[in-house]
Amino acid sequence: MVAVRATMFHLNSPMPAAATPWFELPHAPAPGTVVGTLADFADGAATMAELVSAAGSPPFKMLVLRQGDQVHAFANRCSHFGVPLAARQAQLIYTPLKSLTCNVHYARYAWRTGACEAGECDGEALSPVPLVLDAHGALRVGCAPDAAAFKTTP
Repeated sequence: MVAVRATMFHLNSPMPAAATPWFELPHAPAPGTVVGTLADFADGAATMAELVSAAGSPPFKMLVLRQGDQVHAFANRCSHFGVPLAARQAQLIYTPLKSLTCNVHYARYAWRTGACEAGECDGEALSPVPLVLDAHGALRVGCAPDAAAFKTTP
């Protein structure tokens, strides 16, 4: 597999407060789950992807942001209040290649890093989801790091 450039925190650097790791969220997909192909995500767009991990379970919703051959993915969960940034694609508020905004409390997050830029999310960030590009061109959820390797800010 070839890694697609995705936003991730370094294992030994502190994660911003309230950034629950994606793999600890309900219905998180297993590593290797297919998200789509690069062509499925428009360049400069934020696209909501829904991944079903088991029959009958609610989907895991994530946001896939494409910038050329770079892809950034985040769990669809506002770090400020734990609600989805948007319930469906049509409600997703973003400025292409710049930021994502929660449509509930209007917290604004940086496109590439998911770090809070404005609103009541100061010092927090979205939860990044690693993606890899396999030899057949499929974008897949990357491996979840060992949770013990993450240091969180109290």
